[in-house]
Amino acid sequence: MRCPFCKEDDDKVIDSRATESGSVIRRRRECTACGRRYSTKERIETSGRLAVVKKDQTRAPFDRDKILGGVMTACYKRPVTTEQVQALIDGVEEEVFRKFDREVPSRFIGEAVAGRLRKLDKVAYVRFASVYRAFDDPEQFVEEVQDVKELTEQDHPGQQSLFE
Repeated sequence: MRCPFCKEDDDKVIDSRATESGSVIRRRRECTACGRRYSTKERIETSGRLAVVKKDQTRAPFDRDKILGGVMTACYKRPVTTEQVQALIDGVEEEVFRKFDREVPSRFIGEAVAGRLRKLDKVAYVRFASVYRAFDDPEQFVEEVQDVKELTEQDHPGQQSLFE
């Protein structure tokens, strides 16, 4: 690892710990050349190991960044932090790698993301669902919003809905 300050590649690890999800390791390092400390986050490399089976039965390598792009688009101008998005994607990734060895249906990934988004932010969920489920007409969009509204009312009776 190169020091971000002096660019030397001689450092020592002071502390190392896994994040809650276990998919990222945070290391505290100290450069032996300049003595400054910095943190790194390491992720287990999974590329090429798992294929995503798409609706048309073609296969593509699992790509965390594709999920990130879709979630960030859904959360655009919403009160969702980067940390919340990363935690959501960590959870999806962890579930995918726990349940599948070689191939994962794209539908599983989409449903995993949608379920977590529904809990995180209802508007972001509806945005994601409208693209993921490829709504053909506005009525499908209205039905999805109505479902979310009803679930919100069941979970929080008497609370004003986001959609009113």
